Amino acid sequence: MAAVLGKASAPVREWTGEITANRTIMGDSYLVTFTMPEGLAQHIEPGHFVNVLPSGAGSFDPLLRRPYSIYGIDAAANTMTLLIRPYGRGGQWIVDQQPGQSLNVLGILGNHYEVAPRSSHLLMVAGGVGAAPLKMLSEQAVAQGKSVVYLLGARREDQLLDASELPHAVEYIVATEDGSAGHKGFVTELAANYLTWADQIFTCGPTPMMAALRNVILQHRFGKGPQVQISVERTMACGVGACLGCVVETKKGMKASCVDGPVFDMESVVWG
Repeated sequence: MAAVLGKASAPVREWTGEITANRTIMGDSYLVTFTMPEGLAQHIEPGHFVNVLPSGAGSFDPLLRRPYSIYGIDAAANTMTLLIRPYGRGGQWIVDQQPGQSLNVLGILGNHYEVAPRSSHLLMVAGGVGAAPLKMLSEQAVAQGKSVVYLLGARREDQLLDASELPHAVEYIVATEDGSAGHKGFVTELAANYLTWADQIFTCGPTPMMAALRNVILQHRFGKGPQVQISVERTMACGVGACLGCVVETKKGMKASCVDGPVFDMESVVWG
């Protein structure tokens, strides 16, 4: 598998979306839903992201856009939903906006996960808000008749995704660091149980989590399978490969994760 996976198939465009819903989820996070251009939904795949300007018209503070993976879309309503945990002022400004207010959005951006036609057993491994693109991928996979196991890790129970957010057919297993729900420990510790079952593995979350997952896979898998696709977390301020603030070192050189990623084959990345 090449380092660069499925690319966005629609031109990058800037638009203004009207917020239609904003609700809390996973304890300290928000699901923000807003309108998008008609026809854009047909070009969106799991793993794509958008950049949101975290300030109102005429303001440049904060200056840089914030990148968010797409959590879900409603093609009939022409709406997009993002899962946002407000780490700083920019994210907080976005989640403070209410229905009827507007967001300046740039997208769609980046590449996306690719499920091989012959794959029938898919393992998702998510940490925190890395749940977003894998939730969308799980929905697509189940609709195609594939079996999905979804592993999600969080510090405590109230930071987990509610099972009702996932398709009923998904086998959902959680881990919490404090032991308040599911496996006590890290979500990566659960992955070894599914390596002989999974045809492919898809992951998104903090870099240390994905590095730990890679170690588990290398220790317990047989041969070179299953193939693993990771979605990296970087500050992708421009979204178009201009600022080079999001580069990832790969075996084929430095790559801008906002253009050549954020999805990479696990073994194409240099792990140090």
